[in-house]
Amino acid sequence: MADRCFEYRCSTTEGCLNEQRGRQSATSEGSGARRGYVGSVNSEPFDLAREAADQIARATGVDHHDTALVLGSGWGEAAELIGETTHTLDAADIAGFSAPAVAGHTGTIRSVLTPAGSRALVLGARTHFYEGRGVRSVVHGVRTAAATGATTMILTNGCGGLQEHWQPGTPVLISDHINLTASSPLEGATFVDLTDLYSARLREVARRVDPSLEEGVYAQFTGPHYETPAEVRYAKRIGADLVGMSTALEAIAARHAGMEVFGISLVTNLAAGISPVPLDHSEVIEAGAQAGPRISRLLADIVGSL
Repeated sequence: MADRCFEYRCSTTEGCLNEQRGRQSATSEGSGARRGYVGSVNSEPFDLAREAADQIARATGVDHHDTALVLGSGWGEAAELIGETTHTLDAADIAGFSAPAVAGHTGTIRSVLTPAGSRALVLGARTHFYEGRGVRSVVHGVRTAAATGATTMILTNGCGGLQEHWQPGTPVLISDHINLTASSPLEGATFVDLTDLYSARLREVARRVDPSLEEGVYAQFTGPHYETPAEVRYAKRIGADLVGMSTALEAIAARHAGMEVFGISLVTNLAAGISPVPLDHSEVIEAGAQAGPRISRLLADIVGSL
């Protein structure tokens, strides 16, 4: 089953060889490493993704998923609208996953049968960079999705908007990102082109569903603190339209795995300095809840159009 559920798709032959060398060098065991803790230097992230995918296949009886979704703040209701949830798993029971550490995220992994007969893997358990578990943990969900066979990765988030006309509740397509975490999910001499990371084809599919959708560049900060007004001005000056604490690292890992990537943000608040109101996570949750039914229907319609 492991061979079936994960074919690691490197962008170059050299990249594949380097990946194999890296995997061989990462197999040494050390004392104190916790099994399934992806941040440990003694765990091999791609083997752990295979293990997680095999566990999902055994628990659901589904040996292949076509599309995967990570549902961020405000997007949770989409899981009910995409199709029939045939299996719901506690993410903490699956290798490498843990319970969510932030309000607004569920701790489940769902296998959903869409009306078209395809399979969607819906990840409600997202690890954020600021949790301190390492970048491997941040992208473990994406790598597990690739290991189940998914070729399309849909990444959603709640974010701050840098354009004043994007009021809370506005969905915005991600056209590109700026990674301000000073980290990468890629290790060693692994060179991956990110020129067209966010699929123009999938953005066009989304616009056929809702022609009013705008797009912008997403900047990932580390968090957990919100950005300062000066940081927001800086982000806007270098080309960002949206700011948040997720997505960019996951998108890089998805591209590395050969997946087609679609990103969409929900503006839950205007960024610091643009709005005079101090930022508060409870307001982010509230904005997501208010917009939830509308944006979840939108996302379900987009998935149904793929």
